[in-house]
Amino acid sequence: MIAELGHFALALALALAVAQVGFGLVGAQRAEPRLMAATAPLAAGTLIAVAAAFGCLVWSFLVNDTTVANVVQNSHSAKPWLYKISGTWASHEGSMVLWVLILALCGGAVAGFGANLPSALQARVLAVLALILVGFLGFILATSNPFDRVWPPPADGQGLNPILQDPGLAFHPPLLYLGYVGFAVTYAFAIAALIEGRVDAAWGRWVRPWALAAWSFLTLGIALGSWWAYYELGWGGYWFWDPVENASLLPWLAGCALLHSAIVVEKREALKTWTVFLALLAFGMSLLGTFLVRSGVLTSVHAFANDPERGVFILALLGIFIGGGFLLFAWRAAALTPTGIFAPLSREGALVLNNLLLCSIAAVVLVGTLYPMFADLILKEKISVGPPFFNTATLPLAAPLIGAMGFGPMLPWKRARLFPALQRLWWAALLGLGAFLLCLALEGWRIGPAVGFAAALWAIGAALADVADRIALFSRPKAAWSRARGLPRAAWGGALAHAGMGVMILGLAGMGLATDKLALLKPGESMTLAGLDYRLTGIRTVPGPNWTARRATLEVRSGDRLVTVLEPDKRNFAVNRMTTSEAAIHTTWISDLYAVLGEERDGGAIIRLHHNPLAPWIWLGGGLMALGGGLSLSDRRMRVSAPSAKAIKAGARA
Repeated sequence: MIAELGHFALALALALAVAQVGFGLVGAQRAEPRLMAATAPLAAGTLIAVAAAFGCLVWSFLVNDTTVANVVQNSHSAKPWLYKISGTWASHEGSMVLWVLILALCGGAVAGFGANLPSALQARVLAVLALILVGFLGFILATSNPFDRVWPPPADGQGLNPILQDPGLAFHPPLLYLGYVGFAVTYAFAIAALIEGRVDAAWGRWVRPWALAAWSFLTLGIALGSWWAYYELGWGGYWFWDPVENASLLPWLAGCALLHSAIVVEKREALKTWTVFLALLAFGMSLLGTFLVRSGVLTSVHAFANDPERGVFILALLGIFIGGGFLLFAWRAAALTPTGIFAPLSREGALVLNNLLLCSIAAVVLVGTLYPMFADLILKEKISVGPPFFNTATLPLAAPLIGAMGFGPMLPWKRARLFPALQRLWWAALLGLGAFLLCLALEGWRIGPAVGFAAALWAIGAALADVADRIALFSRPKAAWSRARGLPRAAWGGALAHAGMGVMILGLAGMGLATDKLALLKPGESMTLAGLDYRLTGIRTVPGPNWTARRATLEVRSGDRLVTVLEPDKRNFAVNRMTTSEAAIHTTWISDLYAVLGEERDGGAIIRLHHNPLAPWIWLGGGLMALGGGLSLSDRRMRVSAPSAKAIKAGARA
C-alpha cells in the first residue's frame, strides 16, 4: 500500500507541475493576475506530493519491504539503518526521486521567498522549473519507477554496493544534487529574462543568491566525494579525473563563472548577455552530468544505469532544455543591451578574465571527458584520457586565474590603475616568492610543488590584503576594529572563499611531495617511510554489522617513540560477495600517514604505505570555500529582492 501511495504521489506531482507550467506561462503572457497567483500554491502542492513520494520510498527501505524491486536490489535486513536510508538514493530510480525532490524544493523556495519578485517574472520562473519537473517526473514514471513490485517477494534483499556503505557516500549525493539542481533556478531566471527581453541590476541581485547557494552546495558535495575517494578506495589519491568526477567539476566551473559575472550585472549592468549564457551553461553542465551517470555511456565507480531506453530519454531532455534554451538565447539575446562601459583594466575586466579562464578550463575538461566516448563511437578506437592530459592542459590556465583572483578585489569599478593595486599586494607577492624559493631549495628544484606553494600563499595573502584594505588596517589602524565589525558579511565571505582556495592549493602542492612504498611484511617485520618505522604486529579477523574483515595492526614509531597504531581492513560482504579495502589514516594536519592492507600470502601480507604532506588541507580548503559562500549568503543584502534605483546608481559610481 505504501508503494502505491508513493506512485500515486508522483503522478499527482506530475499533474500539478503541468498545471503550474500552463498557469505560469499563460498568466504571464496575458498579464492575468489570477493565473500568475496560482503558480505559487501549485509549486507548494507539487513539493508536498514529491516529498510524500520520497517519504514512501524511504519507509519502504527502512522496513525492508522486499515486495518493492528497488528495495530488493539495493537493501538488506542486516544493513545499518543509515545505509538503508542512503540506499534510497543509491540506486538509479531512487536518485532520480531525490533529484526531483530537490527541484521541487527549489520551486517551493522561489514561491515562498520570491513574493516580492515582479509577478510576471516569478510566474515564468516557476513555470520553467515546473517544466523541468514535468520532464523528469515523466522520465521516472515511464522508465524508472522506484515503486515497481516484485512477486513472489524474496526472503531478503541483495544489499547495497559495499563501497557505498560509508557515511561520506550517505551525504555526498544530496549535497551534490543541491548544487546540480540549484542551477535550475538560475536557468529558469535566464529563460524568464530572455522571454521578457530584459536583464538589469535587479535581475542580477535576484540571480546571485541562487547561484551562490548552488555553488556552495556543489563545492561541499565535490569535497566530500573527493574525501571519500581518498579514504575509501584505498589508492592514496584525492582526484583521478574520472569521467563522473569531471561531470561534477564542469557545472562547478561554469557556476563559479556565473557567480562572478552576476556581480558585474548587479553592480554595473554590464555582461548581461554573457551572464545569461553562463546561467544556461551551468545548468546544461548539470544535465550533462546526469546524462553521463544515468545513461550507461561510460564505465565508472559512480555510474548507475546501463539502459539504452533511459539514456535516450535523458538525451532527449538534455536536447529540449539546453537546446531549447540556447535557441531562445540566439533569438532574444540581442534585446539584452548592455549599459555599463568599463576599461580592460578594472574590476569588471578582472572578472571577465576570471570568466574566460574558468570557461577555458571547463572546455578542456569537457573535451577530455567526451572525446574518448566519441572516438569509440565514430573512430572505433579505445582512447584513454587521464591525469597527464588534464594536469598539463589545465595548470597553465589555473596559474593566471589564481593571479587574477588576487588582483580583482583590489581594482575599482569602471577604470583602474595597476600600480595602486600592486602597492597593496606587494607583501602577498613577496610571500609567494619566498615560498617558491624555499620549496626549490628544500625539495631539490621540484618546480610543480614550488609553483603550487607560491600560488597558495599568494591567494591567501591577497585575501588577507583585501580585508586589510577594506578596514583600513594600515592607513587608519585605530578605526580598523570598528570598520571590521561594520564590514558586510558578503565581503568577509568572499575573502574567506578566496583564502579557502589558497588553503586547498596548499594541500594539492603538498600532495605533490607525497611518497609511498609497497612491501610484503610478516608479523614482526617492519619497513621505513619518510623517517618513520612501520612494524606489522599481527593480522586478525574482525566481525562487523554486515561484514567480516581481516585487520592488520601496524605500529608506527619515530625512534623509540610510538607515534600511532594503524589498522587497515580488508572487508568481505557476504551478501554482495564483494571485498573492499578500508585505509587506515592518521593525520597530524601537517601530513597523513596512510596504510592499506593488500593480499595475504606466505604468512604475511602486502602493505602499501603513503606519506601525504598537507593532504587534509585539500578538504579544509573546500570547506572554507563553501563556508565563505554560506557567510556571503547570510548577508541581508544578498537576500533582499532588488536594489532601488538610487542604490543602482550608487553602485555604478562605487
